[in-house]
Amino acid sequence: MTLITKHILVLFLFASLPFSSTATGQETAAQSQVTTPWSTALIQSAREQIGVTLIYDGSYQSLEFPNGDVPRQRGVCTDVVIRALRDAHSFDLQAKVNADMKAHFSSYPKFWGLSRPDSNIDHRRVPNLITYFKRHRADVPMTDEPQDYLPGDIVTWMLRPGTPHVGIVSDKVDPQSGNPLIIHNIGWGTRENDILFAYEMTGHFRPENGNY
Repeated sequence: MTLITKHILVLFLFASLPFSSTATGQETAAQSQVTTPWSTALIQSAREQIGVTLIYDGSYQSLEFPNGDVPRQRGVCTDVVIRALRDAHSFDLQAKVNADMKAHFSSYPKFWGLSRPDSNIDHRRVPNLITYFKRHRADVPMTDEPQDYLPGDIVTWMLRPGTPHVGIVSDKVDPQSGNPLIIHNIGWGTRENDILFAYEMTGHFRPENGNY
């Protein structure tokens, strides 16, 4: 299968998912939420990826270590979180996850058949981020109340079996649904729109309060 064929299949997968009508761009009529300096910096760094990261590309690539990244014009959902934390707070999930997996490898998911950590890809996998944030006490309850999701929170979902997703809670609120918007990359590059309750939620994290 060629790289072009793989990319077409990825786009077909995400094009078939149910999605908010605001999926084509940033919500312009949204209201603002109160933020902390920490969350303001994180959200700004995430929002700066809109219009820059335009291609969804989950291919395996060799990365520098630490602070390794794929070209900014491409990436996956986890790259939105990785880049925002790195740019805003010099918090390098590549190095953090790698160190934690080296020390506690048995605590991490075994979906990929690996026998040791891989700094090229481990931090770019949603299940590993879920495990990392839980292990560092950044998890908070999942609820169906929009007000429980604060700016700068990280949320994970299962779009469909075998397709996890992650995004950052924005400081903007959709004026119709009352839901905070999410900054994420679901297949068309980094966007900011209302998907908080569109899929099965699998995790809710407040990295600002984590014990790292």
